[in-house]
Amino acid sequence: MSRFLPSRAAALTQLAAFLPKAGAHYANERNADRGPMGHDNVSLLSPAVRHRLITEAEIAAAVLDRFAFSTSEKFIQEVCWRTYWKGWLELRPRVWADYQSTLREQIARVSDGAGLDRPFRKRWQAAVDGNTGIACFDAWVEELRTTGYLHNHTRMWFASIWIFTLNLPWALGADFFYRHLLDGDPASNTLSWRWVAGLQTRGKHYLARAENIQKYTGNRYWPKGELNEDAAPLPPDDIPAAGRISELPLPKSGLRTALWLHEDDLCAESWPDLDGLDIVAIGGDVTPDARSWLPVSAAVIDWTDAALTDGLQRAGAHFGRPATRVRPSERHRWLEDHGIQQVVTAYATVGPVADAVKALERELTTRGIALVRVRRDWDTAFWPHASKGFFQLRERIRPVLGELGIP
Repeated sequence: MSRFLPSRAAALTQLAAFLPKAGAHYANERNADRGPMGHDNVSLLSPAVRHRLITEAEIAAAVLDRFAFSTSEKFIQEVCWRTYWKGWLELRPRVWADYQSTLREQIARVSDGAGLDRPFRKRWQAAVDGNTGIACFDAWVEELRTTGYLHNHTRMWFASIWIFTLNLPWALGADFFYRHLLDGDPASNTLSWRWVAGLQTRGKHYLARAENIQKYTGNRYWPKGELNEDAAPLPPDDIPAAGRISELPLPKSGLRTALWLHEDDLCAESWPDLDGLDIVAIGGDVTPDARSWLPVSAAVIDWTDAALTDGLQRAGAHFGRPATRVRPSERHRWLEDHGIQQVVTAYATVGPVADAVKALERELTTRGIALVRVRRDWDTAFWPHASKGFFQLRERIRPVLGELGIP
């Protein structure tokens, strides 16, 4: 049975179970990877947070209701890392576009059955199949494929081995993670791989070391002599200057309004700016297979589908309106049947979900229907502090939490 159940109720239960460990225990034990069934030293909330079955603000409020900020700061910082990555990429969307362009080229290399790329393709296939001969790496491939999850420290080791020991392109590694992680997120995943490679913080990379793996896996693995522990960072690329976070128009009252759910935010009952709206219907759709040109894990697709079902059921019960999954071919009839004049959806961050929302917006525009995005206060407050390194945002965590009413 999966440890990651795709429902808000399960996420709240998981948060309650983890809360006693969110203080000093987490700070002291968070780096240990105790194996697929031993991850009780971390929250295991990342799939739910990524799809916002539970929100960062809820988690921070629950933790700070139990612990002082000084005691739980390490855990709060980890919650804010995901926020930082999202904000950083929102301010520099070109980095995502460049990654997609690079990825398309690399996928062509592993998909082409002829020519000089055959040894490269075999090396990539061995990595994604877990047949490299590096015991820890191959075990992590199996865990990722089986559970849709890896411990954060292990993700760093994995990426380092992929890039610097197996000499495979970082973009293909990021794609492999994105296709299999239940918590796969365009910003966190892409930028974390860039950071390991030495692209995100110029000249600084992360190297997996055998003794570090031995220590934090409790002696389960010791890849002594198997890793490249002296590799240089990848050559730097061009990082664009940070842009600005755009202001969003508010939904208009007096219009027949539909709410639209997508996989970036499945908790419509806590979306901002909905008071006073004439909500007549709730719909939504998810497209996790859009994560890659290569096949996306069936576990990711099934989990995301089930999470949408949970989100629609809760939203329907909360607003007292019909809530249903609406496929693209069904949207025209759905809009007409409910006489929709305005669609309100959660802001989707840079990536395939944002692209899907833009496609929806174009379709609605041709019908004279407005699409309005609402952004959570958490993102609006934190993202402007993601223009530089994480230290800039980290120093603002405590005052921003105060601004958000989280004491």
